[in-house]
Amino acid sequence: MSNVEQNEMEGALKAVITAVSREKNVDKAVIIDALEQAVIHAARRNHGPTADLEAHYNADTDEIELFQFRTVVEGVQDNDVEISTAEAAKLDPEAQIGDSIGVKLDKAAFGRIAAQSAKQIIVQKVRDAERLQVYDEFKDRVGEILSGTVRRFERSDIVVDLGRTEAIIPYREQIPTEKYKIKDRIQGYVLEVKRSSRGPQVVMSRAHSGFVIRLFEQNVTEVYDGIVTIESAARDPGFRTKIAVHSRDSAVDPVGACVGMKGARVESVRQELAGEKIDIVPWDADPARFVCNALHPAVVTKVIVDDDNHSMEVIVADDQLSLAIGKRGQNVRLAAQLTGWRLDIKSEARLSQELVGSKELIASIPGVGMMRAEILVNEGIKTVTEVSEMSPRTFVRLLNMDETEAGAVVKAAQEMLAKGINAPGGAKAAAPASDHDDFLANSSADPTRQEAARTGSSYDNARTERINLFLELDGVGEATAHALADAGYGTIGDLVADAAEEVASKSGLSIGVSRTVQMAADRYLQR
Repeated sequence: MSNVEQNEMEGALKAVITAVSREKNVDKAVIIDALEQAVIHAARRNHGPTADLEAHYNADTDEIELFQFRTVVEGVQDNDVEISTAEAAKLDPEAQIGDSIGVKLDKAAFGRIAAQSAKQIIVQKVRDAERLQVYDEFKDRVGEILSGTVRRFERSDIVVDLGRTEAIIPYREQIPTEKYKIKDRIQGYVLEVKRSSRGPQVVMSRAHSGFVIRLFEQNVTEVYDGIVTIESAARDPGFRTKIAVHSRDSAVDPVGACVGMKGARVESVRQELAGEKIDIVPWDADPARFVCNALHPAVVTKVIVDDDNHSMEVIVADDQLSLAIGKRGQNVRLAAQLTGWRLDIKSEARLSQELVGSKELIASIPGVGMMRAEILVNEGIKTVTEVSEMSPRTFVRLLNMDETEAGAVVKAAQEMLAKGINAPGGAKAAAPASDHDDFLANSSADPTRQEAARTGSSYDNARTERINLFLELDGVGEATAHALADAGYGTIGDLVADAAEEVASKSGLSIGVSRTVQMAADRYLQR
């Protein structure tokens, strides 16, 4: 090693350690450890891999001291790890066989290659320490909003410069309606921080519901202070968001606090979300009331709660049906996500039809009659199956029967089921059309219904044919096939003709799923 290189390693070493520590924001102990490891690595080129080497930074002399430890033996077989008693006596007159003697080595004999290798180790150690420090800094920031600039695009992902490190916003976590350019300012919700060989990777999202919650914390003082809490949120990114808010202070209106004077607060959140519509509804401890609030702006007439199946049957006026369902089922879907309950929307007209049919069905059981059937239906018993599973004691309580008569009714219901008779007249009851189908029936733009009218086939059959066609596509399941059929797609070619954004907009599917469906459609047409 030349004198210049030796000066690089040892000259003013303390100043170098301090400068690197300040520049890289890395603890001095990490740099000192890197220097010690580098010196040991360089020494092994001369002394072999088995040598027992130790390096220590001496602050008094401002140098890295290197020692080789060898065991005192009578007959030396390996000079790298053993030393004779005669040589040991020169170093330490009291040395005995089996003792370990440390000898300080001259680092000047390492050579240029060893010095370069040592420098690489120092650089790598400092880089690793820097990456670990960055990871430690960001790992506790999951759930926060970070701001940066768009540095580049990798395929469809956005790489964001956060200053000390880079973050990535995957395509699936972006708002479909937004477009960014390099050097644009961008905010994102930290989903996770992962460790990798290239350093920490911060994954951010603009589509996560937590992003909306954090934005309200930034823009609404009452939310930041904890006076108003956001109990839940549901999003269709780029289109619509619902949040449920609750106030811990009865004097504070939670909805008004989030909306702000003349809508200023909610508008600032909407601007960050590219104009996404935001519904703010009051949270309620009563699930039924909460569901009614969540379906805003639709007005709910009645709610029937099924705790066993964690579902609710929501009844609305006929003119409120389309409002409750929303475009492409968006309103009811978000309300279900917001409340955590499975919701079945029905119009009053549909409910009346079902109740009439249910009364006739129950009345057809021998021993019941229309008056008793009406009582049973009002109690929520609407099918022969439910009657057959009831105990005679329940009939005694509800219908004021004696146990013998009640037992005969249950037996009659069981016999009807055994014969496959589920409706008056001995025929099986037709499955009632869903209100979603009623909603589509009112739309003259539904291609599936138009096709059914043209060919003379039933709407259900035409729709089933479309669903079965979509199920032939690779990776398309039942839910996706139904969504495509409900969106009005009639052929595979229709899917390919639209842009992925249009497929997502019409069907309510995510952009990622829509792209997958289109690729599968392309492969199908190329067969």
